[in-house]
Amino acid sequence: MSGKAQGQLRIIGGKWRSRKLAFPQQGNLRPTPDRVRETVFNWLQAEVPGSCCLDMFAGSGALGFEAASRGAGEVVMIEQNRDAASALTWNIELLGAGNIQLVIADAIEWLKNNQRAFDIVFLDPPYKADLLGKCCEILEGGQSLAENAKIYLEHALGDDKIVIPESWECLKHKSAGQVTYKLFSRASPHIA
Repeated sequence: MSGKAQGQLRIIGGKWRSRKLAFPQQGNLRPTPDRVRETVFNWLQAEVPGSCCLDMFAGSGALGFEAASRGAGEVVMIEQNRDAASALTWNIELLGAGNIQLVIADAIEWLKNNQRAFDIVFLDPPYKADLLGKCCEILEGGQSLAENAKIYLEHALGDDKIVIPESWECLKHKSAGQVTYKLFSRASPHIA
């Protein structure tokens, strides 16, 4: 990776702990801060090993790389921006991360057509794009969530007008700086 301004993110846990990865510095690309990632992965520590994770709007890949480092069986990263995708490819190869698959696509369109179920989904779209509610709706109505899936949402502080499906239970939530982050669990459908 060269030629463009670069930021760095540090993997904070697992087999790649303390490894630093470069990503392109662009206005809408903001990695989930270390402190937030540490909290989220403490919440998910029992869920991540062996899980199948989806990192929508991967950007810098902070959440996906962290999950892979901590033992996720597979991580699928979705990223549309070519510069960000190029950096993700570079970092996947640098780490030798055979458990990460990168898909270069529009996240919403990809999600609409996905037939695979994920144990953990990370939703951290560009804040001003107003995509969280749409993602939640598509996730709930489609095939992308495994039974008892965990869904992580990150959004700007004060942006609480996002419609969350009724079958999702909020397990944890916190705010840090200008960010609010929440962990939901999708309740198993009741069998009559």
